[in-house]
Amino acid sequence: MRTDTIDPGRMTARMELEMPVDMPDGQGGTSRAFAAAGALWTLIEPRVALIAERRDETVVDVEHDVWIRHRADIAPGMRFRKGTRLFAILSAFDPDETRRYLVCRCREARS
Repeated sequence: MRTDTIDPGRMTARMELEMPVDMPDGQGGTSRAFAAAGALWTLIEPRVALIAERRDETVVDVEHDVWIRHRADIAPGMRFRKGTRLFAILSAFDPDETRRYLVCRCREARS
């Protein structure tokens, strides 16, 4: 998508950005939790649905491009939350290197 034609008014999905937090599990390892890092207006564009069998169950993972205003602190391993839906960030890039927008390739797991 060309960014010179993006209408920021299309960023109508309010999502919470969450950062991973590793905490000791009491047995020498760690347990991963997520902490809220702020709410953002986003544009969600579904890209592809991946169907797989896991433990005798059909699971559909949907990949999305989530567009946000540019920020430098986005990294793989973080996630977006929209109500009960979770979008794991796989990668993030500046589509036209103008530091206006950031496209986050995300995977939403569904069962």
